Amino acid sequence: MNDAPEFETLLVDAASSIGRLTLNRPDKLNPLSTLTLRELVEAARWFDTKRHVKVIIVSGAGRAFSAGADISGFGDRDSNDGLSARDGAETGWLMARAFEQMRAVTIAAIWGPCVGGGLVLAGVCDFRIAASDTYFSIPEVDIGIPLAWGGIPRLVRELGPAITRELVLTCRPFSAEEAKSLGFLNRVIAANSATPEAVMAEANSLAENLAKKSSLVLYSTKTSINAAAEAMVPAASGWSDADSLVAALHDPESRECGREYLQRVRKNSK
Repeated sequence: MNDAPEFETLLVDAASSIGRLTLNRPDKLNPLSTLTLRELVEAARWFDTKRHVKVIIVSGAGRAFSAGADISGFGDRDSNDGLSARDGAETGWLMARAFEQMRAVTIAAIWGPCVGGGLVLAGVCDFRIAASDTYFSIPEVDIGIPLAWGGIPRLVRELGPAITRELVLTCRPFSAEEAKSLGFLNRVIAANSATPEAVMAEANSLAENLAKKSSLVLYSTKTSINAAAEAMVPAASGWSDADSLVAALHDPESRECGREYLQRVRKNSK
């Protein structure tokens, strides 16, 4: 029986050994609002009660994986799901921890924009498959906020400190092929077949391979790898990211950088 909870911003399914989690605000390119982040935590905990689920495919509805964090509500209780600025800022870190600690193996199926917080969400999945035309970007510094949610230590673990500095501080976009060469992606779907359907087919194939294996061995192996990664570069310290994020949201120079960035974006979109 698939007693899936109803979420406002997500679709979930646990009817078989391969579960599905879809970010479901395609009209907005699946932004990660405070509500979405809280629902992702709840979804991760719900999946953990479904011991028959061995693998979960994480994707975005429509033409994007995720346009990234929705910072419009930070500091505003009315639009921040009733949370204080600090608690709202912490929800991304809680989401990343919940996904990293899920029992099931997770596969991010990525196409379209994968930006900022969306990249952090993809990064806490165990496998990542992307279309060749996927657009990756970490624009937080241009926006006038730090990359939070434990994103920095996780990127250092995956990519190394030098390229993390470059991508996070310059905010330059990078392609799926570059992400694959850096070790962020496991697989890239070739340009001549880089459709969402092709990405999902590859994710399904990988999920079916994994679902044939012992749940106990999958979980113990995932746990061992995560423990080794945490010993190399701890991500738990990312809890304090929320303090830096809130400080930036109240810093005049940082906010001016954010306004200038948004003006450039609006001008370029015309």
